Amino acid sequence: MTKFLLSLHVLAAILAIGPVTVAASMFPQAVRRVAVAVPVGTAGGGAGAAGAAQGDMSTVRLLHRICRVYSGLGVAVPVLGFATAAAMGVLGDAWLIASITLTAAAAGILLAFVLPRQEELLEDLTGRQPVERARTARLAMFTGVFNLLWATVTVLMIVRPGSTTGA
Repeated sequence: MTKFLLSLHVLAAILAIGPVTVAASMFPQAVRRVAVAVPVGTAGGGAGAAGAAQGDMSTVRLLHRICRVYSGLGVAVPVLGFATAAAMGVLGDAWLIASITLTAAAAGILLAFVLPRQEELLEDLTGRQPVERARTARLAMFTGVFNLLWATVTVLMIVRPGSTTGA
């Protein structure tokens, strides 16, 4: 049963968290492309620029949707992780407690900083409001911290310092 739960946990992490990390990382640059393609206060720069901006806008919407939907699916990762840890008898191990803490921090950053800022930028682009580069840079920073936390959790899950169960 432990191997089955561990397999589901790893698959959930790959299939749910992987897309969020990639899409969230791509989002700030996609916003910058739209903001440059159709400057505020212009008629759109011609049919070619308007078409390019519309395509880029679709990309921004898609990236945000991936982040939103897959972050919801990502709830399965800690649920399956707890089940796996209980089956392995390692719920009190320091590496697991650190991983749980970092996972909670990553989820908090995603929910409090990344997704709301993505929504704000998407609304600004939809309303043809100006987007300051500093705002996309801050979003990229929060996304980078989110990704770094997940990378650290991944390493802890593999190395498991002090664990008596392997590695």
